[in-house]
Amino acid sequence: MAEQVLLLNATYEPMKVVPWQKAVHLFFQGKVEIVETYDRQISSAHLSMRLPAVIRLYRLVSFHHVRQMVKFSRETLFTRDSFSCQYCGKRFDKHDLTFDHVIPAARGGPKNWENIVTACRRCNHKKSGKTPEEAGMRLLKKAERPHWSPAILVMMNLNCRGPKVWENYLYDASRTVLFSQTVEPHM
Repeated sequence: MAEQVLLLNATYEPMKVVPWQKAVHLFFQGKVEIVETYDRQISSAHLSMRLPAVIRLYRLVSFHHVRQMVKFSRETLFTRDSFSCQYCGKRFDKHDLTFDHVIPAARGGPKNWENIVTACRRCNHKKSGKTPEEAGMRLLKKAERPHWSPAILVMMNLNCRGPKVWENYLYDASRTVLFSQTVEPHM
């Protein structure tokens, strides 16, 4: 059994992924509540319960001492852009994505967060050495430097979207929901 559990701060902000055993241990210590479960049951001699999928800390943990800027890399760029081409909007596997200079490098466009976006191979080839306007293409969102958040690290460690049950709790760098549903606190 290799199920992982998404750990949320008291504010429902994703913090990290923990093994299911750690999640159960935190639950019985009274440190977390179980917010979502998998269908699978776990049992002991005295107890049977559904396997936790998402847990939330009762107490707020401050991240002020560990905040940092996100380093530019293919992984962080694709994560910022939700593994979606910023021209056609389609989602792709990371192996089918490229990065594109909005202002072409040949024209002095810098290699930085504000000038590089995720593009599929087809759109990158179509745009070639032109600006989006010259190629008759439109960026779906402005390229911006992301700020550090635990959700970025969660997504990078998963290298994918994660289990469906986590969808309401994972955000992209601009703090918008990566998925179509909104977060509703469970009481």
